[in-house]
Amino acid sequence: MNRRQLMASVAALSAVTLAQPSWAQEEPLKVGFIYVGPVADGGWTYQHDQGRLAIEAEYGDRVQTTYLENVPEGTDAERALTQLALAGNDVIYATSFGYMDAVINVAAKFPDVKFEHNTGYKRAENVGTYDGRFYEGRAVMGTIAGRMTESNKIGYIATFPIPEVLQGINSAYLHAKKVNPDVEMRVVWAYTWFDPAKEADAATALMAEGVDVILQHTNSTAPLAQLQQAGKIGFGQASDMSAFAPSPRVSAVVNNWGAHYVKSIGRVLEGTWQPEAVWGGIGDGIVAIGEITEAVPAEVKAEAEALRDAIAAGEYHPFTGPLNKADGSAWLAEGEVAKDEDLSGMNFYVEGITAEIPQ
Repeated sequence: MNRRQLMASVAALSAVTLAQPSWAQEEPLKVGFIYVGPVADGGWTYQHDQGRLAIEAEYGDRVQTTYLENVPEGTDAERALTQLALAGNDVIYATSFGYMDAVINVAAKFPDVKFEHNTGYKRAENVGTYDGRFYEGRAVMGTIAGRMTESNKIGYIATFPIPEVLQGINSAYLHAKKVNPDVEMRVVWAYTWFDPAKEADAATALMAEGVDVILQHTNSTAPLAQLQQAGKIGFGQASDMSAFAPSPRVSAVVNNWGAHYVKSIGRVLEGTWQPEAVWGGIGDGIVAIGEITEAVPAEVKAEAEALRDAIAAGEYHPFTGPLNKADGSAWLAEGEVAKDEDLSGMNFYVEGITAEIPQ
């Protein structure tokens, strides 16, 4: 082979190399997760771990995943993220709102690692965010709750007064009120994402006020266990919680994180990943409505499914005016739809909810 032939061969090889996806190494892509609760919580963390397993199922030996569970929000999260970065993880998913500042701090120290933060809003050159439009699912659950309450009192076990949770409370109430003008909403703040004892106490407190249908933003099945004993009804949160079907769990808002994780890792492997803000809903497959059981009357089930389908098709938005805030001030005019930036900063109840928002 002469020099000209050799140079042509090198050029051809370079062209082939450049045409390959940016992740063309023999070593697998290492992917780390930190979880705020245990994998066995049956709710929020369980669904994130199902997403991790979806990555493995999709990409096989091209990826290697690991996770740290029961990581508290705050300084412990920063240590856990650092641990995952030092262990050589190429992509790290932080799966709770309170990890936000820790993600930003650690990402600055590891610029070659890609981070994604779930439910947060701070981004950087190597930090993206991803979230689910859970309020879409709450609209469907609120419709069922409004139809099925006998006391006209529905309850909501809330976690922390952040926009995601307030979106859920407001959406559930608005859609319960739409089908039942006499409905009232009671809210108990548990100040935890996962604490079965506190969640059970919250459910008991709501039932003591006459509530007979409960929605929850907390992640254990403890509220459903309390409802089962009392003969009341509720809904699965984050995962299907079908062990409590057909009642008290009559449906569920299911977080299908696998839909996002598979797409996100695909982009990393292709070399097209960007630090985006992803906010997916029913239409994107990130939020799903669990089976509506036979405990729900057929006409109510049909109504709820029609609402689900309209949301998925983009024909209806759960926050469509006219709507006022709880203080009576105007929020959305007739036919006006809430903007994403307004929802992302939601810090109020809608008109009709008389509970106080903790400061």
